[in-house]
Amino acid sequence: MTLTKEDIVKLLDSSKIKYEIVEHKPVYTIDEMLECGLPHPEQIAKNLFVRDDKKRKYYLITCLEDKKVNLKEFRKEHDTRPLTFASEEDLMEKMGLIRGAVTPLGILANEEKDVVVYFDKDFENKLMGIHPCDNTATVYINTRDVVKLIKKHGNELHFVKM
Repeated sequence: MTLTKEDIVKLLDSSKIKYEIVEHKPVYTIDEMLECGLPHPEQIAKNLFVRDDKKRKYYLITCLEDKKVNLKEFRKEHDTRPLTFASEEDLMEKMGLIRGAVTPLGILANEEKDVVVYFDKDFENKLMGIHPCDNTATVYINTRDVVKLIKKHGNELHFVKM
Protein backbone atom coordinates (compact mmCIF):
# COMPACT_ATOMS: atom_id res chain seq x y z
CA MET A 1 0.00 0.00 0.00
CA THR A 2 1.18 3.51 -0.75
CA LEU A 3 -0.12 6.59 1.04
CA THR A 4 -0.16 9.99 -0.66
CA LYS A 5 0.20 13.45 0.81
CA GLU A 6 -3.54 13.86 0.27
CA ASP A 7 -4.24 10.62 2.19
CA ILE A 8 -2.20 11.90 5.13
CA VAL A 9 -3.93 15.30 5.16
CA LYS A 10 -7.36 13.58 5.09
CA LEU A 11 -6.30 11.30 7.95
CA LEU A 12 -5.04 14.19 10.06
CA ASP A 13 -8.22 16.18 9.39
CA SER A 14 -10.56 13.25 10.12
CA SER A 15 -8.59 12.47 13.30
CA LYS A 16 -8.89 16.14 14.33
CA ILE A 17 -5.11 16.41 14.65
CA LYS A 18 -3.63 19.91 14.51
CA TYR A 19 -0.84 20.33 11.99
CA GLU A 20 0.93 22.84 9.78
CA ILE A 21 1.97 21.79 6.28
CA VAL A 22 4.60 23.58 4.20
CA GLU A 23 5.01 22.83 0.49
CA HIS A 24 8.53 22.96 -0.99
CA LYS A 25 10.65 21.62 -3.84
CA PRO A 26 11.43 17.88 -3.71
CA VAL A 27 14.17 17.22 -1.14
CA TYR A 28 16.23 14.08 -0.66
CA THR A 29 18.54 15.01 2.23
CA ILE A 30 18.42 16.90 5.51
CA ASP A 31 20.74 19.55 4.03
CA GLU A 32 18.27 20.14 1.18
CA MET A 33 15.43 20.44 3.70
CA LEU A 34 17.35 23.02 5.72
CA GLU A 35 18.04 25.03 2.55
CA CYS A 36 14.27 25.39 1.97
CA GLY A 37 13.96 27.91 4.81
CA LEU A 38 11.34 25.85 6.62
CA PRO A 39 9.83 27.11 9.87
CA HIS A 40 10.91 25.31 13.06
CA PRO A 41 14.21 23.98 11.64
CA GLU A 42 15.13 22.74 15.12
CA GLN A 43 12.22 20.26 14.96
CA ILE A 44 13.00 18.66 11.61
CA ALA A 45 13.29 14.90 11.89
CA LYS A 46 15.97 12.69 10.40
CA ASN A 47 14.62 9.22 9.55
CA LEU A 48 16.78 6.15 9.06
CA PHE A 49 15.21 2.99 7.67
CA VAL A 50 17.45 0.07 8.57
CA ARG A 51 17.31 -3.72 8.62
CA ASP A 52 19.25 -6.53 10.21
CA ASP A 53 21.79 -8.56 8.26
CA LYS A 54 19.32 -11.41 7.70
CA LYS A 55 16.51 -9.14 6.38
CA ARG A 56 14.26 -10.41 9.16
CA LYS A 57 13.80 -7.25 11.22
CA TYR A 58 13.24 -3.70 10.02
CA TYR A 59 13.52 -0.51 12.07
CA LEU A 60 12.66 3.15 11.56
CA ILE A 61 14.90 5.38 13.68
CA THR A 62 13.69 8.99 13.98
CA CYS A 63 15.83 11.65 15.66
CA LEU A 64 16.46 15.38 15.54
CA GLU A 65 18.12 16.37 12.27
CA ASP A 66 21.42 17.38 13.89
CA LYS A 67 21.99 14.08 15.72
CA LYS A 68 24.27 11.30 14.57
CA VAL A 69 23.08 7.71 14.93
CA ASN A 70 25.78 5.11 15.44
CA LEU A 71 24.23 1.86 14.20
CA LYS A 72 26.79 -0.27 16.07
CA GLU A 73 25.90 1.42 19.37
CA PHE A 74 22.19 1.25 18.56
CA ARG A 75 22.57 -2.47 17.88
CA LYS A 76 24.25 -3.07 21.25
CA GLU A 77 21.73 -0.97 23.19
CA HIS A 78 18.71 -2.66 21.58
CA ASP A 79 20.12 -6.18 21.23
CA THR A 80 19.66 -6.50 17.47
CA ARG A 81 21.64 -8.36 14.84
CA PRO A 82 24.09 -6.25 12.79
CA LEU A 83 22.27 -3.37 11.09
CA THR A 84 22.56 -1.82 7.65
CA PHE A 85 20.49 0.65 5.67
CA ALA A 86 17.53 -1.00 3.97
CA SER A 87 17.34 -0.88 0.18
CA GLU A 88 15.01 1.33 -1.83
CA GLU A 89 13.09 -1.84 -2.71
CA ASP A 90 12.67 -2.66 1.00
CA LEU A 91 11.49 0.89 1.64
CA MET A 92 8.86 0.64 -1.09
CA GLU A 93 7.77 -2.85 -0.02
CA LYS A 94 7.52 -2.11 3.71
CA MET A 95 6.20 1.48 3.72
CA GLY A 96 5.35 2.43 0.15
CA LEU A 97 7.95 5.21 0.18
CA ILE A 98 10.74 6.42 -2.07
CA ARG A 99 14.19 7.56 -0.98
CA GLY A 100 13.95 11.09 0.38
CA ALA A 101 10.36 10.67 1.60
CA VAL A 102 11.06 8.45 4.63
CA THR A 103 8.70 9.39 7.45
CA PRO A 104 7.09 7.87 10.54
CA LEU A 105 3.75 8.37 8.75
CA GLY A 106 4.90 5.73 6.25
CA ILE A 107 4.43 3.18 9.03
CA LEU A 108 0.69 3.53 8.40
CA ALA A 109 1.26 1.72 5.08
CA ASN A 110 3.19 -1.14 6.74
CA GLU A 111 0.50 -3.79 6.38
CA GLU A 112 2.57 -6.51 8.09
CA LYS A 113 3.19 -4.18 11.06
CA ASP A 114 6.72 -5.56 11.17
CA VAL A 115 8.71 -2.30 11.23
CA VAL A 116 9.71 -1.31 14.77
CA VAL A 117 9.82 2.46 15.38
CA TYR A 118 12.38 4.17 17.62
CA PHE A 119 11.82 7.87 18.37
CA ASP A 120 14.44 10.10 19.94
CA LYS A 121 13.35 10.99 23.49
CA ASP A 122 14.04 14.64 22.59
CA PHE A 123 10.88 14.54 20.42
CA GLU A 124 8.64 13.43 23.29
CA ASN A 125 5.62 15.81 23.54
CA LYS A 126 7.19 18.22 21.05
CA LEU A 127 6.58 19.30 17.49
CA MET A 128 8.03 17.04 14.80
CA GLY A 129 8.70 18.15 11.21
CA ILE A 130 8.22 15.14 8.90
CA HIS A 131 7.22 14.39 5.34
CA PRO A 132 3.57 13.45 4.69
CA CYS A 133 4.73 10.40 2.64
CA ASP A 134 5.90 12.84 -0.04
CA ASN A 135 9.18 14.77 -0.17
CA THR A 136 7.54 17.92 -1.60
CA ALA A 137 6.09 18.97 1.75
CA THR A 138 6.84 18.95 5.46
CA VAL A 139 4.10 18.57 8.03
CA TYR A 140 4.60 19.81 11.59
CA ILE A 141 2.68 17.73 14.07
CA ASN A 142 2.93 16.99 17.77
CA THR A 143 4.86 13.79 18.34
CA ARG A 144 2.16 12.46 20.70
CA ASP A 145 -0.30 12.56 17.75
CA VAL A 146 2.14 10.63 15.54
CA VAL A 147 2.55 8.08 18.36
CA LYS A 148 -1.23 7.66 18.63
CA LEU A 149 -1.53 7.01 14.89
CA ILE A 150 1.31 4.47 14.87
CA LYS A 151 0.09 2.64 17.97
CA LYS A 152 -3.47 2.55 16.63
CA HIS A 153 -2.06 1.03 13.44
CA GLY A 154 -0.36 -1.66 15.53
CA ASN A 155 3.38 -1.15 15.08
CA GLU A 156 5.76 -1.39 18.03
CA LEU A 157 7.17 2.00 19.07
CA HIS A 158 9.80 3.05 21.64
CA PHE A 159 11.24 6.35 22.85
CA VAL A 160 14.99 6.11 23.37
CA LYS A 161 17.87 8.46 24.17
CA MET A 162 20.01 9.14 21.10
